[in-house]
Amino acid sequence: MARTQQGPRLLLAIMGALVALTYQTRRKTFLSVHEVPVSDPVVVTTLDFVTKDFNKKSEDPYNFRIVRVLKVLKRLTDHMEYRINLEMRRTICLKMEVNNCSFQEGELYKKIDCFFSVFVIPWFEKYKVLAQNCTDG
Repeated sequence: MARTQQGPRLLLAIMGALVALTYQTRRKTFLSVHEVPVSDPVVVTTLDFVTKDFNKKSEDPYNFRIVRVLKVLKRLTDHMEYRINLEMRRTICLKMEVNNCSFQEGELYKKIDCFFSVFVIPWFEKYKVLAQNCTDG
C-alpha cells in the first residue's frame, strides 16, 4: 500500500521541479553588474557601433560624435549587455562624410545626452541597441 502512494508523490515532485525550472529560465537572473572602464576593448567597439547606429538612424543632416562617456555598466545575464550614459555633439560633417570632424559652433551647436542599452556578443561582432533615449543637453 505504501508503494502505490509513492507514485503520485514522485510525479507531483517531478512536475513541481519542471515548473520551477521553466520559471527560472524565463526570469533574467543577473550574474553580475559592474562598472567597466571606457578603455576596455569591447566598450571601445561598442561605442563605435552606437555612434554609427545613431548617425544612421538620425534625421539630422550632420553626424554626431561622442564628447564624453559618463558611465558604462556591464550586465551579464543569459547575454552581455552594456548600459552606457554619454554626451554627443553635432559635427561639421554631413552624413556622407566619415572623417574625424570638428564640432559645430554658433548657430548649429547641438549637444545631446544619451542612454544606450546594447546587446553584445563581442566574439561574433554582434551588436544590437535594445534601448535608446537621447535628450537635448
